[in-house]
Amino acid sequence: MTNMNNSNNLESIRNWWSELHYTPLQKRSLAIVAALVLLTSAIFIMRTSSASEAIPPAPIAFEEVAAEITIDIQGAVRKPGVYTLTLGARVVDAIKASGGITKNGDPSDVNQARKLNDGEQIYIYAKSTASRTSSNAPRVKSKPTGFIILNRASAKELEALDGIGPVLASRIIAFRKANGPFLSIEGLLQVPGIGAATLAKFQSKLRL
Repeated sequence: MTNMNNSNNLESIRNWWSELHYTPLQKRSLAIVAALVLLTSAIFIMRTSSASEAIPPAPIAFEEVAAEITIDIQGAVRKPGVYTLTLGARVVDAIKASGGITKNGDPSDVNQARKLNDGEQIYIYAKSTASRTSSNAPRVKSKPTGFIILNRASAKELEALDGIGPVLASRIIAFRKANGPFLSIEGLLQVPGIGAATLAKFQSKLRL
């Protein structure tokens, strides 16, 4: 059936070609032009396909992320100064970079596992006079006569303030270890349980 259809199609084309009112030369020219058009179209399609395959895919652009941070560490460390650390470094890495804590340094109020932020300053305080006294020396409980340094005060020293008991003192120490030194006295308002009225009782006795 297919062969018969093909034969009929070829016969129709021959009849159409023979019925054209052209001279043999004109028919030959028309056939050449048609063949050239088909050949040119085939070449154009092949070149277009090859060119599209040869074009490499556009590279994927990735946003560059800073892989380093710069921090400042001061106080009771062997080599205070500004250091560049890898992103994600912690307080302990800054201490190592500065040569470690000196013999009179007191890291107890510093959370060494806390991650650092770019531009942050770390301060390692020296041991207080009270911590260096002999355990055999008599202890006298009395309220301090001078100012209390908020960023280095022990829980016992904080308890000496009006309105601060053991619970609030421990919360202040925990907050300081988790978030770093207080930047202002008013930063105590972020500690749960300390409001404006409570802070007003002892604010004048504190220093950073």
